[in-house]
Amino acid sequence: MQKTIIARCETKGLRMTGQRRVIAQVLQDSDDHPDVEELYARASAMDAGISIATVYRTVKLFEEAGILERLEFGDGRARYEDAEREHHDHLIDMNTGEVIEFCDPDIEELQERIARKLGYELRGHKLELYGVPAKKG
Repeated sequence: MQKTIIARCETKGLRMTGQRRVIAQVLQDSDDHPDVEELYARASAMDAGISIATVYRTVKLFEEAGILERLEFGDGRARYEDAEREHHDHLIDMNTGEVIEFCDPDIEELQERIARKLGYELRGHKLELYGVPAKKG
């Protein structure tokens, strides 16, 4: 089973202050892709002493340690997710900014096939699709 963000930080030797633990817990509990402002709002609701600067520094530290993955979907906001989440791709609603996670076996196989055809062994990939809801009717 995947270790928690806090446990992985401790394993990597990061000093885990109380505020860092709160931020790590907020990230662990997130099922979306929060940016620093959203993380700050959630963390400061749990600990009013947390500053936005602390959130920025902590996110940077976690990213550099390979705990978090930084995502940029073209809206000028860096968003974050656990670097050890199960593989998935993203569909971004260009109207609302909503990020929908998905995994499609046909897409996964196509990517593998393309890599083999070009003489490569695929080691990883990222797929981001951008769209707007289709009009009904």
